[in-house]
Amino acid sequence: MNKNELLTISLVAVAILAGCATPDRNARLEDARSSYNDAQSNPQVVNLAALELKEAGDALSKANNAWNQRQDPATVDHLAYLAQRRVAIAQESAKRKSAEADVSQAEAERDKVRLAARTQEADRSQQQTRELEQQLNELNAKQTDRGLVITLGDVLFDTDQAQLKSGGAREMQKLADVLKQNPQRTVFIEGFTDSTGSDSHNQELSERRANAVRDTLLNLGISGDRITTRGYGKNFPIASNANQAGRLLNRRVEIVISDQSGNIRSR
Repeated sequence: MNKNELLTISLVAVAILAGCATPDRNARLEDARSSYNDAQSNPQVVNLAALELKEAGDALSKANNAWNQRQDPATVDHLAYLAQRRVAIAQESAKRKSAEADVSQAEAERDKVRLAARTQEADRSQQQTRELEQQLNELNAKQTDRGLVITLGDVLFDTDQAQLKSGGAREMQKLADVLKQNPQRTVFIEGFTDSTGSDSHNQELSERRANAVRDTLLNLGISGDRITTRGYGKNFPIASNANQAGRLLNRRVEIVISDQSGNIRSR
């Protein structure tokens, strides 16, 4: 056998061996394996996308089996691509669920803050109401269906006059202090008389006495837009005008204090 024949035989053998050999790696499959390993090592993906990660693992197993069974490289590439897409889906699902959890937690925190603020506001309002009631108790305020009412009797005015006596002025100082501490509240000052005398005189006197109380509060620093006055004359008696004791009770000024929103029910 000459040299040319030996060379030909050698080349044929090499070609046969080359045709039988299988490549030792597949780039797309290795990328899929690497991506899956990264996802497996990510606690966020493991905890939030367990189902999607399992599906990615199943897809990767199919690609590995195809590779081990020496299936067509194109088939292996396709299965590896599908596995890698499953990994990406698992990662995106984990990110989305994590973001949703962050939003839910933030909303829960905001709700908690809002609830705390409302609770604090309610507590503050209740405390202010208790303090107001305590202060008004010193003025002998009475709770009525219209709100708290302070009554200034006839003894705080000179007979048939509208000028407050010193005792009435002291009461107004206390009321002014209360109103300054509760700037959202307003007052409705109402004047009343007994039935003695003419209706016109009684109407005028009731108005002048209500206005005298208003003027005192103005001088003590209470804004005029927080004060409303009205005279009712002999109307709305609270006792009989047939005797002196009843007439004394009917000659009065009532100061109605509003609620926290400044509202006062009409008579």
